[in-house]
Amino acid sequence: MEADGPAKAPGTPSPADLILQQKKDAVQALPQPSGDGGIFSQLSNNPFFTAGFGLAGLGAALSLAQKGLRHGAALLRRRLLVDVEINIKDDSYPWFLHWMTLYQQSQLNGARSAANGANKGGFMEFLLQKLTPGMRHLSIQTQKIEHSNGAIHTHFTLIPGPGKHILRYKNAFILVNRVRESKSRDHQTGRPWETVTLTTLYAHRHIFEDLFTEAHAIAAKSHEGKTAIYNSWGTEWRQFGHPRRKRPLDSVILDKGVKERIVEDVKDFLASSKWYYDRGIPYRRGYLLYGPPGTGKSSFIQALAGELDYDIAILNLSERGLTDDRLNHLLTIIPNRTIVLLEDVDAAFSNRRVQTDEDGYRGANVTFSGLLNALDGVASAEERIIFLTTNHVERLDEALVRPGRVDMTVRLGEATRYQAAALWDRFYGEYDQNGTYRQAFLDRLEKLGLIEDEHGHKADWSKGTSTAALQGLFLYHKGDMEGAISAADHLVQSVYDQR
Repeated sequence: MEADGPAKAPGTPSPADLILQQKKDAVQALPQPSGDGGIFSQLSNNPFFTAGFGLAGLGAALSLAQKGLRHGAALLRRRLLVDVEINIKDDSYPWFLHWMTLYQQSQLNGARSAANGANKGGFMEFLLQKLTPGMRHLSIQTQKIEHSNGAIHTHFTLIPGPGKHILRYKNAFILVNRVRESKSRDHQTGRPWETVTLTTLYAHRHIFEDLFTEAHAIAAKSHEGKTAIYNSWGTEWRQFGHPRRKRPLDSVILDKGVKERIVEDVKDFLASSKWYYDRGIPYRRGYLLYGPPGTGKSSFIQALAGELDYDIAILNLSERGLTDDRLNHLLTIIPNRTIVLLEDVDAAFSNRRVQTDEDGYRGANVTFSGLLNALDGVASAEERIIFLTTNHVERLDEALVRPGRVDMTVRLGEATRYQAAALWDRFYGEYDQNGTYRQAFLDRLEKLGLIEDEHGHKADWSKGTSTAALQGLFLYHKGDMEGAISAADHLVQSVYDQR
């Protein structure tokens, strides 16, 4: 039988076998769900995929670690550290800066002593002193003090400036951070807003009370035996210069019994607070001192403040820019234990009519009604002693001098025979022990018509001299009694000059 086609060589696959083999190869090329990983295995073997996934995972881990560290540090800070913040408006702010300045100076002196005694058992103290850094950021504080003779003394003080400082107090390290805000200012004074933050270990938190107690004691000691003078600055009171030495009450010579009467009344008022409150009476007292210049009005108030251990807040009603609202506000924020002195009180009455100076200034801005409301209005402060002074009592309205606004009115006039004798004894008592020159001086003043005779009679009561003029005469002739007697005639000329 003949074959249908050409004969195949042995082992040659048929077309069907080829097609079947191609199908098997295609199936084997497909991913197999086998136990060796499949797609994950291929992805894990891809270097680009593993690199990107690894970086993303590392970034997430670092972010979580950073967040954890921040929370951990905050928790640790809350558990281990304690902060105290002082702002510039608080009374303790200047106390602390002054205390820190003095304390750093004492530490510096202590470091020198410890260095000298390092070989005598003080090595640990010497080491601690070395580990405590000193102040690196300093500010200079300048104060000008004007003396009675017109001389101006300038005083410079280095205080801790803005920045971070470290001090050691009772073996506890304290971080001091003084921050000055350049964009934030006090709307009342215009000064940059400042804060001081003290940070130490929570276990040492008790030292803050000791620190501020010590700072207050230093501030009180620097004020001891002195009278602080406050002036208005915007809508607040600021201390004017350094506190002044208290003026003895005996140094002010008023007419017989006048000084004692005022002092007794003030002390009785200070001891009667419960009496006022029980009866619903506003606890405040007003005094009016009037008379010609140089009769001792301001001097007596300064001496009275020293006698009572009070300070003085001075406000001139003729000051430019002083309005009714500002006056009322200042009289409600008076510093503690402070006598208020309103000078030239008659200026408020001159504002009843419009006055325009050459520069366009239209008189004082305080009105008569504004002054009355500030003295005893609904919003007026209590626990207040206020003194009003004027050289022109005739300009004052009866509504001002009624009780409740002015409770005591005292005239301090020209020098009397009693005052002239007392002033003479103060200046020449050690030289004129038998009083011969004093009698000659008094007779000379009586002859000139400046004082009354021994019986209280005076030829012309319109003539006289002030205690300030007498004091000036005695100052010019220190230790020269005859010169003072001879120069008494000049007092008459000074009277005409004042008029």
